[in-house]
Amino acid sequence: MLDINLVRTNPDLVRENIRKKFQDEKLALVDEVLELDRKNREAIQRADFLRSQRNKISKQIGALMGQGKKDEAEAAKQQVKDMQDELAEIEQKEVEYAEEVRKRMLVIPNIIDDSVPIGKDDSENVENERFGDPVVPEWEIPYHVDIMERLNGIDLDAARRTSGNGFYYLKGDIARLHSAILSYARDFMIDRGFTYYVPPFMIHGNVVTGVMSFAEMENMMYKIEGEDLYLIGTSEHSMIGKFIDQMLTEDELPQTLTSYSPCFRKEVGAHGIEERGVYRIHQFEKQEMVVVCKPEDSMKWYNKMWQLTVEFFRSMDIPVRTLECCSGDLADLKVKSCDVEAWSPRQQKYFEVGSCSNLGDAQARRLKIRVKGADGKKYLPHTLNNTVVAPPRMLIAFLENNLQADGSIRIPEALRMYMGGKAEIR
Repeated sequence: MLDINLVRTNPDLVRENIRKKFQDEKLALVDEVLELDRKNREAIQRADFLRSQRNKISKQIGALMGQGKKDEAEAAKQQVKDMQDELAEIEQKEVEYAEEVRKRMLVIPNIIDDSVPIGKDDSENVENERFGDPVVPEWEIPYHVDIMERLNGIDLDAARRTSGNGFYYLKGDIARLHSAILSYARDFMIDRGFTYYVPPFMIHGNVVTGVMSFAEMENMMYKIEGEDLYLIGTSEHSMIGKFIDQMLTEDELPQTLTSYSPCFRKEVGAHGIEERGVYRIHQFEKQEMVVVCKPEDSMKWYNKMWQLTVEFFRSMDIPVRTLECCSGDLADLKVKSCDVEAWSPRQQKYFEVGSCSNLGDAQARRLKIRVKGADGKKYLPHTLNNTVVAPPRMLIAFLENNLQADGSIRIPEALRMYMGGKAEIR
């Protein structure tokens, strides 16, 4: 959510940003916000005047009564009553105007960074850099589910009976590999100075609206019937939410956190949810990284965070690339974002395995997270999040890139201690 002062002082910048995101249907919101904000400020001024006059006249009533000027005192009382009635109406309008302004401000997109490429959708995202050589082996790479089934590591039919499409049972060495990757990711981040968390897996509605847009919430979140609780779509939601209504001190920054959680997603409108694979699913597990920092440090952390994901994947011999998200592909709260994509030898192309995002002060403003500086002044911190790893999707890249000619799966050195010393899966 933007600072209302920015809309007041530079509405043209806000409009131009909306155009860059190809959301022209939202242009009218700027004028609506300005008009509602004007009415609200006028109402506040009128209310302040009425309170001042009410207090002034109220003090005179006692004196008039003491002077025996009963009629004048009664007239003054009526004036106070009329003011009180008008004040009640105005205070109600203030609440209504403020709510209408907030509703619109929550929909107006955040100001994107100048470095973000302009494009309508993900087809116009820009490749930044490749890490590792994308190899296509001489032997055939089967579909990832076929690889898992040959190793007796997955049961999709049973999952359909219990839960429907978009769910899975992992078992045996594949299930162990899944857990090993998460354990390795946990220790990888701890070794780099991040504090490990296991957060709540359900959050209140005000936290949901604090960390994401309404469109994202509708398409992603599962609501617990009859309660103000939602299942998290990623641990970022509860990790940023932990700071709601908090005043941090500057020496507490940066907050560098890494968290494990299951993730639950509706995947509304997702293509391929009916397929046999585990690429797009309703339930998965994930290791996340979250940073809360000073505004001037957020781009430095943004670059460090996606580099950590690249380092993690390369430590398991998986080639990756980074893809800069264009303006039209950025969620409304994001200032800048890039995807980390892994190489698929079977498809001979890259596919998304993680996303790194700088959200500026948007989440902090929504959640009322503040920092008290050394000079006593208060300001909003910046928040960032990034995927370390999200199996089982990551398993697709792992299995394809580590499949050997005889059908066995090579275990990279970094993972072997988490696999009981195994060098391969057969």
